[in-house]
Amino acid sequence: MLFKNALLFRGGRFVPGAFRVEDGRFAAFYDEDPAEEGVDLGGAKVIPGLIDVHSHGNSGADFSDGNYDGLRRMAAYYLKNGVTSFAPASMTLPYETLAAAFATAARLHREAPAGCARLLGIQMEGPFFSEKKKGAQNADYLRLPDFEAFRKLYDGCGGLIRIADVAPELDGAEDFIRKASELCTVSVAHTDASYEDAKAAFAAGARHVTHLFNAMPPIHHRKPGVIGAAAEREDVVAELISDGQHLHPSIVRMAFRLFPGRICLISDSLRCCGMPDGEYELGGQQVFLQGGIARLADGTIAGSATNLFECMRRAISFGVPEEEAVTAATLTPAREIGADGLVGSLEEGKLADFVVCDRELNALSVWLGGERITEEQK
Repeated sequence: MLFKNALLFRGGRFVPGAFRVEDGRFAAFYDEDPAEEGVDLGGAKVIPGLIDVHSHGNSGADFSDGNYDGLRRMAAYYLKNGVTSFAPASMTLPYETLAAAFATAARLHREAPAGCARLLGIQMEGPFFSEKKKGAQNADYLRLPDFEAFRKLYDGCGGLIRIADVAPELDGAEDFIRKASELCTVSVAHTDASYEDAKAAFAAGARHVTHLFNAMPPIHHRKPGVIGAAAEREDVVAELISDGQHLHPSIVRMAFRLFPGRICLISDSLRCCGMPDGEYELGGQQVFLQGGIARLADGTIAGSATNLFECMRRAISFGVPEEEAVTAATLTPAREIGADGLVGSLEEGKLADFVVCDRELNALSVWLGGERITEEQK
């Protein structure tokens, strides 16, 4: 199938052109429209399908529930909202609960049901966290870093864990990072680490920071902490929640300057995403959604109620250059879960997952494997 008359997001910028899809993959790209019949996109922008590597849930379902139908419902919501691939995030919970959730992820990855975003990995968010910076994580289930427990979970889901989180100041963290980084991306998260602790973690192999600025010490002029240590490393990528609730717009702009080309936009969405105001659950705790903000009973912001496509558009509205925001929601997360050979950019041979947008990046249509998502699937 030929698609013509479009602005294609390629090489980090929008360029006029056309493209062909065959057998669910991008087969060719053209600088000028070929002289043959095709789908006329009317000058619309075409971006890769978004990839959310940190989302707990939506539509009333949470990944950690371990419920397959709920996970399918989540995947359908992602797809209809322009997120064509995802790596759901777990919570700080008992190992057996995590194992059950990871088994449902492995099943969805294997079965790849129609009308659902592709599940390309898992982010294991917890239980190796600091009690001081637990955020919305359940303190009852916090544990010290345990590579053997991690390896059992990793093997149990067929190696689907693509990001494993840890607080580097905990006993055993450095050894855990060295071993786990041989298997997946290791992320610094929910931590009270000093600059020195964080620097040691990155030297040991950590290459990712979970929701930058959230659940970690702020930058201090004598205590730069995790943020300072991460910014100095050109091989470290930082997640960012740009929902307009977790971070001030100035901080979002600052992050893109501190980490040029190394920001990974995430939603960190909860089961209340896509749902009305009310009471919900997260890791055994009550969450209250009101006016688009999800909080625990003590007022702690628990996560977001916003999908990744909207987070990307909000980042742009905050002043982040459009091209940087799109890259941060597509190619960068693809790289973080080792999926950039399949998705994340408009390139020959990659899966034809893309979103057709108007000039303001409002989604007009979503395509998975070269097939348009229909109203029935939405």
